[in-house]
Amino acid sequence: MSVTKSTEGAVAVKLDLMSPPESAKKLENKDSTFLDESPSESPGLKKTKGITVIQALIHLVKGNMGTGILGLSLAVKNAGILMGPLSLLVMGLIACHCMHILVRCAQRFCKRLNKPFMDYGDTVMHGLEASPSAWLQNHAHWGRHIVSFFLIVTQLGFCCVYIVFLADNLKQVVEAVNSTTNNCHSNETVILTPTMDSRFYMLSFLPLLVLLVFIRNLRILTIFSMLANISMLVSLVIITQFITQEIPDPSRLPLVASWKTYPLFFGTAIFSFESIGVVLPLENQMKNARHFPAILSLGMSIVTSLYISIATLGYLRFGDDIKASISLNLPNCWLYQSVKLLYIAGILCTYALQFYVPAEIIIPFAISRVSTRWALPLDLSIRLAMVCLTCLLAVLIPRLDLVISLVGSVSSSALALIIPPLLEVTTFYSEGMSPLTIFKDALISILGFVGFVVGTYQALDELLKSGDSPPFSNSTTFLR
Repeated sequence: MSVTKSTEGAVAVKLDLMSPPESAKKLENKDSTFLDESPSESPGLKKTKGITVIQALIHLVKGNMGTGILGLSLAVKNAGILMGPLSLLVMGLIACHCMHILVRCAQRFCKRLNKPFMDYGDTVMHGLEASPSAWLQNHAHWGRHIVSFFLIVTQLGFCCVYIVFLADNLKQVVEAVNSTTNNCHSNETVILTPTMDSRFYMLSFLPLLVLLVFIRNLRILTIFSMLANISMLVSLVIITQFITQEIPDPSRLPLVASWKTYPLFFGTAIFSFESIGVVLPLENQMKNARHFPAILSLGMSIVTSLYISIATLGYLRFGDDIKASISLNLPNCWLYQSVKLLYIAGILCTYALQFYVPAEIIIPFAISRVSTRWALPLDLSIRLAMVCLTCLLAVLIPRLDLVISLVGSVSSSALALIIPPLLEVTTFYSEGMSPLTIFKDALISILGFVGFVVGTYQALDELLKSGDSPPFSNSTTFLR
C-alpha cells in the first residue's frame, strides 16, 4: 500500500456545516497548521504570512508520499509490466489536469465574488450556481454536501486501510521474531511461527487509536505529524535501496495483465493520486499564487515519476510474489523488520491526522444541536463510535489490496476525476466553451465514472470470492 494520501485541509473541514464567513472566522483561530501533511493525510492548513515556491513544492510532493505508494507495485502486477507504468503516467497527467481545473475554477469565483480564498466544496457550490440549468442552481448547496460526503468516505477509508496495514505488518514481524537475524543476504527459508488471527491484531490497536483520536488539540497532533513524516521518510529510503538490488530478468513478466484485474489497478492507482484536496489550501498559503500552476505541474511530475519508478522496480524485484504492501516482501533481518516497525509507528501517528478531517465535519454539526452541557460527552462519543467503525470495517475487509482499491474506486475517483471536469463545464459554459473542451471534460468524467463502477464491482467481487480464504492473505513466508 502506498504511503497514502488526501484531505481538504482545515480550510475545508467544515465544508457544509457553516457559512463561509463563519468558517473563515473559525479557521483564523486554529492552533496549528498541517501543511506538513500529505494531501491524503493532511487534515489542516492554516492561513499564514505565506509560503515560498520551494516550500509549496516540498509540501505538494511530500503530501503524496503516504501509504499509497507501497501498494503500487501490486497495482502494476494487476495491469502488466508495460501497461502498468503507462497507465500510471496517463493517470498522473489526468489527475494533474483536474487539479489545474479546480484551481482555475476557484480563481474565477474568487474574482467574481471578491473572496480571498475558496475551498473545494464552495467552488463546486458556486459552479452549480453558475450553470445554465435552473435545477442545478436551485440545488447548488448539494455540491458542498457531496464534496463533504466523499471527503468523509475517503478519510475514513484511509483510516480503515491504516488499521489493516498496522495489523498486516505487526503480524508478520511477530511471526518471524524468533528467526530474525542480522544477515539480510542469505536465502534460507524461514518458517513463520503461528500467531493469533490478524483480526485480533486490529482489535489490539483499538484502545491506542481511541486515545489518539481523543486528542483534539491541533498543536499536539502536529507533533505526531512530524514523527510520522520522519519515520515514513526513513522507511521509504531503505525500501527503495533494497528493491533496486538484484533485479531478475523481467522477460518472465507479462506486458499486459488480464483485463479482469485492471479495475483493481485503477482503484489502487487513483487512491495514490488522491491529492486534489490539498491543492486549494496550498495555493491559498503561497506568497505569490501566480506561480502555483507551474509548481503544481512540477510537483505532480515529480510525484508521478516516483510512483512509476518505485512501482515498476518493486514488481520487477518480486514479480508474482509482490504483496499488497511492498514492506511485506522485505527480508527477515532486523534492518528490514525495523523498517516495518518504523512504518507502523508512522501510520499509527498519521491515523489521528486522517481522522481529524471527518471528525471536524461531523462533530460540530452534531454538537450544534445539543446544549453546551452535553457538547463534550457527545464529541467524545462520536469519536469513539467513528474509530470503532473504522476498526469494524477493517476486520470485515482484512485484504489490504482490496481495501485500497475499494476506497480509491468509490471516493477518490469522484473527488479527483469525476467532479473537476464537470465543474469546469458548469463554471465556464455560459462564457463560451469549445466543443473540444466539453468533449474532453465529458471523457474524463466518464472515465472516472467507469472506473468508479467497475473498480468498485471488481473489488467487492474479489472480497466475496476471498470470503472463505484465510483473513490475512498478505502475510508471506520470508526468505533470508
